[in-house]
Amino acid sequence: MPIRYFAAILLGGFLLGGILQTAPAQQAEVVDGVAAIVNNDVVTISQVRELVGARERAMREAYTGPDLADKIKEMRLGALKDLVDRQLIIQEFRAMQEKGANIPEYVIDDRVQTIIREEFGGDRAAFIRTLQAQGFTLTRFKEIEREKIIVQAMRQAKISDNFVVSPKQIQSFYDKNRSAYSVPEQIKLRMIVLREGSNDVIGANKRQTAEEIRQKIIEGAEFERMAQMYSEDEATSDLGGDWGWVERNTLNEELTKAAFSLKAGETGPVMQIGDSYYILFCEARKNASVKPMAEVREEIERNLIQQERMKAQQRWIDTLRRKAYIKILS
Repeated sequence: MPIRYFAAILLGGFLLGGILQTAPAQQAEVVDGVAAIVNNDVVTISQVRELVGARERAMREAYTGPDLADKIKEMRLGALKDLVDRQLIIQEFRAMQEKGANIPEYVIDDRVQTIIREEFGGDRAAFIRTLQAQGFTLTRFKEIEREKIIVQAMRQAKISDNFVVSPKQIQSFYDKNRSAYSVPEQIKLRMIVLREGSNDVIGANKRQTAEEIRQKIIEGAEFERMAQMYSEDEATSDLGGDWGWVERNTLNEELTKAAFSLKAGETGPVMQIGDSYYILFCEARKNASVKPMAEVREEIERNLIQQERMKAQQRWIDTLRRKAYIKILS
């Protein structure tokens, strides 16, 4: 498919994409220079920092000292590689322009209007103010959007969609990744919680109340109704103490041990943890299991096709790199 047709297809797939978030906060302090030469084009240091600005600021909050320096270096090198690849793709597009490939200006304008409408409520002035506050001109922003569209369109245009995954590949992937499709043991839990000092009832009386509630349940009272009447857990009392399906990592250790020792339909004894009393009821149980192949086949097939597509894209990029003159200067 000619690349000029991809622009309209891809238009809806681009968000502001972090451009407004990734502008460098300290742009005025950056001394620009050449980070890499890609054939007759250059990738600048400011482009690298523009790409990693937000992530770098977050990293400075999470790391210090040598760890910070190593992380920033690794991140900038990764960004530089991406920018070199992007430049190679744009150069490939330029060659195709001689054969009629084009991204019409109205596509970029429509993209900007979509951003203004969806992310700024139609307020163009607010959009422009945000650009200016983060060091972008509208012209520069349009250039970035154009390059994004070109890169995505070229990647799609150069990669066939005719990937076929065999049943053997699907089965092999399933066998090697069974843990990813495992479902842990679960119980459907209801809980009544009473707390000392609440409702003007304290100490032994609150335990006695909990024991009386449990006895009513044992004698046939509905746990759900008792929870609605007596439970002091504000989050679940109106729901009849319903916690839904829980796993072993949902509750604290004591409650987990007690809850998972119950059989389906069984009410546990009153247990005290701190100043609270708990009555647990197991409505149902699900044993640990692995999702059957039939249930995950389509998901696996999509994943494998996506992997093949990524490999094909990388092979194409590697071809462009082999044909190019690339020199990294930073």
